[in-house]
Amino acid sequence: MIQNTKCECGHQNHVGTLLCESCGKPLSDEGGSEPLEMRYDGVARRSQRANPGVLDRVWNFFSSVKIAVYLIAITLLGSILGTVYPQENTFLNIDPAVYYKETYGTTGYIYYLLGLSHTFESWWFITLLFMIGTSLVVCSLDRVLPLYRALNKQQIRKHLSFITRQKVTFTGPLPAADQGSVQTPEAWTEQAAEVLRKQRYRVHTDGTALLAEKNRFSRWGPYINHIGLIIFLGAVLMRSIPGWHMDQHIAFPEGKLVKIPETPYYLKNEKFTLEFYKPEEMSESFRSKGQDVPKVFETKAVLYKCKADCDDPAKEPVLEEVHRQDIVVNKPLEYNGLLAYQFDFKPSPTLISVKPTLKNKQTGETYGSFELPMNKPAESYSAGPYQLKMKAYFPEFALDDKGVPMTKSNEPKAPAFVFAISGPGLKAEGEPYMYFPRQVDKVNFRQDEINGALGTRLELSVGSMADVAISEYVSYLNIRVDRAMPYIWVGAAISMIGLIMGFYWHHRRIWLRIDNGQLALGAHTNKNWYGIRKEVAQVLIKTGIDIDPKTLERKVIET
Repeated sequence: MIQNTKCECGHQNHVGTLLCESCGKPLSDEGGSEPLEMRYDGVARRSQRANPGVLDRVWNFFSSVKIAVYLIAITLLGSILGTVYPQENTFLNIDPAVYYKETYGTTGYIYYLLGLSHTFESWWFITLLFMIGTSLVVCSLDRVLPLYRALNKQQIRKHLSFITRQKVTFTGPLPAADQGSVQTPEAWTEQAAEVLRKQRYRVHTDGTALLAEKNRFSRWGPYINHIGLIIFLGAVLMRSIPGWHMDQHIAFPEGKLVKIPETPYYLKNEKFTLEFYKPEEMSESFRSKGQDVPKVFETKAVLYKCKADCDDPAKEPVLEEVHRQDIVVNKPLEYNGLLAYQFDFKPSPTLISVKPTLKNKQTGETYGSFELPMNKPAESYSAGPYQLKMKAYFPEFALDDKGVPMTKSNEPKAPAFVFAISGPGLKAEGEPYMYFPRQVDKVNFRQDEINGALGTRLELSVGSMADVAISEYVSYLNIRVDRAMPYIWVGAAISMIGLIMGFYWHHRRIWLRIDNGQLALGAHTNKNWYGIRKEVAQVLIKTGIDIDPKTLERKVIET
């Protein structure tokens, strides 16, 4: 059956409209004489559509405030569960499965198995945020468009039943003029309009009908708040885009260049400085424990940006220095949205490079020295008349079950180099020579025996510790990139503006009409009924009608 929504004033309303969009007359006799439901001025919303289809049902689901509250409650519960134990991204080189079980027992292991150890990066938490954002968009569109249509096309002369069924109403005869004669409706209407203008109302008149309104902008406060929240949630979700967000703890050994993941940047820890408190600077409790307490730990950092061959493993990346800064606690390195915080340090003596000298073991003659780095050594070196061509490099030298040389890792814990040495008295194609920079490895792996006859003639050795570069410490930096943060702040600011608009200003409207000497006045506000009741009483008193403000408010009849 087709519903007839045409009002007696001639306006054709949308299906589901409760109050005529033009004159305000109730389109249904339900409610009797009780105050009208003025939410969205009775305008039809899409979520109220009869016989909804599949898309309408989805729309109705997300437009429900109750559903939005449930989604927010579930998300808050998930957030609470995510803070019971520390999240995985706060660890440094720790297996989370082992950590949670050993630290928190069975409950911690169950916490890990349930995936709560990475709650805020989980698919279900991100899905909840997406659903809340969708609900905000749909709720806003479902309400703001009808509300705008209702407020933008307000008719000054409203239907009598619309006025008399407002929560704040007054009906009665016009007061007499000062000379005792009946006051004309037009004169009284203009007098009331002047009083309302002094109360900062915007007044519109149509003969003996009047519409006074102020603070309409406050009605948009909740929707501006929604816009801010949508931007906020969108920025949070944007953090999952590669390169938009990073919060990692990375180790930077002294003298080593380390690539920062998911960025074109490399960072080098040129020098790590550690200073401890002197005994006289510490309290008695610390002195009694006999512990060294760090006073300052600082990383002299150099930031490089890759310009070419960045993703080609066969080529060395072309780097350009872009920033240099000393990093101390609470004073991070900052460059183009990248932050590097000093987080921790660890003693870890690691060989960086040596400067060996080639000499004749029989005569003691030295031929020359060269810089030999443990990380990415060159293909060949020169030492006087001799050429040393790199044949193999084993950062952590070992022998497998069959006695074949191998490396256990890429860390220079027991470095070994195989050179082909050519020069005076040697074969043109070069003769093999194995070199262990560390003395303990030379002894353990019997370097002289391996090199045979060549080892009795030539020797690579380090003259003093001045020719050895050692990394004493590993500096742990907290690398952060958050390109979504400006949008988060913008969303939060817009949301706060919407909250302030909705909390500190109230939309107030007053309608009145005079028919045959009888005045009918109705008023509505979305907040603070005592305030509008007082303002209406002041208007009536100043226009000659003595009234008690308490008598203006219509009482709701319980059924």
